[in-house]
Amino acid sequence: MTGTFINILTVLLGGSIGIFFGARLPERIRQTVLAGLGLFTAVIGIQMFLKTENAMIVLGGLLIGGLLGEWWKIEDGLHSLGAWLEKRFANQTPEGEGGNRFIRGFMAASLLFCIGPMAILGSIQDGLSGDYQLLAIKSILDGFAALAFASTLGLGVLFSTLVILVYQGGISLLAAQLHAIITEAMMNEMTAVGGILILGLALSSLLELKQIRVGNFLPALAITPLIVAILTALGVTIN
Repeated sequence: MTGTFINILTVLLGGSIGIFFGARLPERIRQTVLAGLGLFTAVIGIQMFLKTENAMIVLGGLLIGGLLGEWWKIEDGLHSLGAWLEKRFANQTPEGEGGNRFIRGFMAASLLFCIGPMAILGSIQDGLSGDYQLLAIKSILDGFAALAFASTLGLGVLFSTLVILVYQGGISLLAAQLHAIITEAMMNEMTAVGGILILGLALSSLLELKQIRVGNFLPALAITPLIVAILTALGVTIN
């Protein structure tokens, strides 16, 4: 859970800076930082993909997972969940009261930090292999996002760290329990698929070059190691 603790610290730091100094941060600096993080994240995604031992397995898992994601409308579901929660909690108190501002900050930050491929994949990798590189990258992104949110929505943003602890920490602990049945070959192909998702996230959300429904590809993280397991059981050589 090292990556989760790093994530919590960066959100606390970024949120605290946002509360006290956020309004003074020029927009052009924020855009430049996000562009740099987008380029860096894209390169990390490519590096992860290169861990594959059989690109056709990655392609198969990605396509099957994408079809399942479109069928189940995962991306739409995530957006609907976020919209429902924001509407549900934003209307609990009259507009303009401190309680409403706190809840809006808490909910908006919690959703942003926890709903997405990077949170899920990073937590899985942290739990399975102790590799918290993805969560470290996500932590930097979340730190800047917390700065921006806290500058307008205040203290509630800092309390989103409780959700991060339960959500990401829970995924990491669950993944750690699966360590005994996840082989190196399965991990390599799952990492490669994750790299493609991270690249898509960089192109879509950070660099804003093309809109990609990355969330719909999340089933590929389960489908790809399953393909590896089936091929291994059939005696097919992966590499």
